[in-house]
Amino acid sequence: MATAPQTLLSVDEFLARSDEFEGKWELHEGVAVCMAPEQLGHGLTKLAAVNALAAAIPRAGAPCLAVPDGVGVRVSARTLYQPDALVYCGPRLSLDTREIPEPVVVVEVLSRSTAARDQSVKLAGYFSIPRAVHYLILSPESRIVIHHKRGQGDLIETRILREGPLRLDPPGIEVEAGQLFATE
Repeated sequence: MATAPQTLLSVDEFLARSDEFEGKWELHEGVAVCMAPEQLGHGLTKLAAVNALAAAIPRAGAPCLAVPDGVGVRVSARTLYQPDALVYCGPRLSLDTREIPEPVVVVEVLSRSTAARDQSVKLAGYFSIPRAVHYLILSPESRIVIHHKRGQGDLIETRILREGPLRLDPPGIEVEAGQLFATE
């Protein structure tokens, strides 16, 4: 197992070396950051979110794909995050792809160790991607969905849901807020 490099990396350098590292890593401002193991509730919430989004896509007839965690999203030349789930629309990518170029929906599940970053630097980072329209932050403990949506100009609209329909347009899909969480 390799340790984190001591030099700052570009996303391209990080991806080229990614097979050297065990575990889950992100790149933030050129620094490789190892992510801690998750609690069961976190993992089950990620699974529920991917399943709900994947089921909504064919219902809407959208040319999209729900993607589980593990594939990166580049937000700058030196920052690559691995969201807990995402929806990508467009041409099919190769199965050996390690990076989704322009997600439309990005999902992060809150945990105590990541909540501050998820609600600040990742919020800004994901919305630096021109095609990113929706950023969903899921709180498994309170079963709350915080839906950030790109508005006109530089406006980001925020809606908080516990239940009811969540419309993600584009790409034109709809899920029930409760379906994004693991059943109790």
